[in-house]
Amino acid sequence: MIKKNKVICATSKYIRMSGHKVRRILTHIKNLSYKEALMLLELLPYRACDAIGQTLRSAASNAEHNHGKNKNFLFIETAYVTEGPRLKRIRPRAQGRAYSIIKPTCHININVKEILK
Repeated sequence: MIKKNKVICATSKYIRMSGHKVRRILTHIKNLSYKEALMLLELLPYRACDAIGQTLRSAASNAEHNHGKNKNFLFIETAYVTEGPRLKRIRPRAQGRAYSIIKPTCHININVKEILK
């Protein structure tokens, strides 16, 4: 019987951040190992790195506890972000007018896979 490697995923939903700001970071960590990606996320100065790092640690924890994989052999297979619902707010303006403020949200998805060397 052939044993297939399962893809383990983690998702963070409703992150109060624009999707294109998160996507900018995810392009850097695709196809990196788990440890390399964590080191890179700690060094980058962007606010999105905290949410991505939390999702990545969750995916590694899922792999270790639910599937019995070793964190040292994990690498990021896919990492993508989808747009979430937008929060719509109104700011009062002069002469009784209203100005709309749109606050975007996003969902971060990270899939990790174990590679045995």
